[in-house]
Amino acid sequence: MFRGSMVALVTPMSADESVDFEAFERLIEFHIKSKTRAIVAMGTTGESATLNFEEHRQVLRFVVNKTAGRIPVIAGTGANSTTEAIELTEYAKQVGADACLLVTPYYNKPTQEGLYRHYKKIAERVAIPQILYNVPGRTACDLLPETIGRLAKIGNIIGIKEATGDVSRVAHIQDCAGADFDLYTGDDATAVEFLLAGGHGGISVTANVVPAQLSAVYDAAIAGDAETARRLDKPLAELHSALFVEANPIPVKWAMMEMGLMGGAIRLPLTPLSEQYHSVVRRALQTAGAL
Repeated sequence: MFRGSMVALVTPMSADESVDFEAFERLIEFHIKSKTRAIVAMGTTGESATLNFEEHRQVLRFVVNKTAGRIPVIAGTGANSTTEAIELTEYAKQVGADACLLVTPYYNKPTQEGLYRHYKKIAERVAIPQILYNVPGRTACDLLPETIGRLAKIGNIIGIKEATGDVSRVAHIQDCAGADFDLYTGDDATAVEFLLAGGHGGISVTANVVPAQLSAVYDAAIAGDAETARRLDKPLAELHSALFVEANPIPVKWAMMEMGLMGGAIRLPLTPLSEQYHSVVRRALQTAGAL
C-alpha cells in the first residue's frame, strides 16, 4: 500500500516546549516538495511518549489537514493500553489518516498470545489499514515472525515496521506472512540491505534531514539496483549513525535546528544533544550535503 521513503516526522516545539505548528507546517511542505512518500506523525521520533493525549490528537488532526491529501499520512496510535490504542486509532480514522502505525505495547512485556490478541482487537474495532511496529530496543518486547504471520491473516493489518536491524527477518516474515504483506524497515543503517532483500520501504529518521537523497536511495534499492542504492547511500552512512549517538529524537532535532529547519526544543525527560556530540552530528550533516 505504501512504498519507498517515509519520514518518521519530528514534532517541532517552541522554547516553552509547546508544539510549534508554524514550523510543523514548513516541515510538511518540505517533505511534499522532497517527494517523501508518506508522513508518519506521532511515532517515536515525534515524541509521542511526551505529548499528552489531547496534544497527540491535535497533532494528528493538524498533519492530516495541512497535507490535504497531497501525501499519505500514517498516524502513530500505538499504546501499552489496548483500550487507549483503540481510542487513538478511532480518532485517526475520524480525522482522515490513511493508515495507523501501532508500536508493540511497551513496558508491559506481553506474551506472543497477548500481542496477537492486542492487535487483533484493535483491527477488529477500527476499520483502517494498520501497520505493526516492532522495536524491541525501545519496548522490551519482540513481535516474532510467527505471530506476525497470524496477524497478517487479518485483512486490515497490512504490514510491519521492523526496527530490529536484523535483515534476515525479511525472509522469515515473508515465509510466515506471505508475499502480499508489506515490510518496512525502521533501521536506517541497514535499510538498503533490507530493501534489497525484499522490503517495500522504510519509515526513517534520516529522512527528516535528507529526504530527497534518501528517497533516491530507497527507490534504487526497491528496484533491485544494488550498485546505485549503495553508492547513493554511502555519503549518508555517517549520518545514519550520528543520528543515534544519543536517544532518538535528540540528535535529529539538533541536526534540524543546525540546518535552520526549526528550533531545537525537546521535552523532558529528553534533553538537548550533549555538546560533545555537536561536532559529530555537524560533520555527518556536511558529509551528507545537508550543510
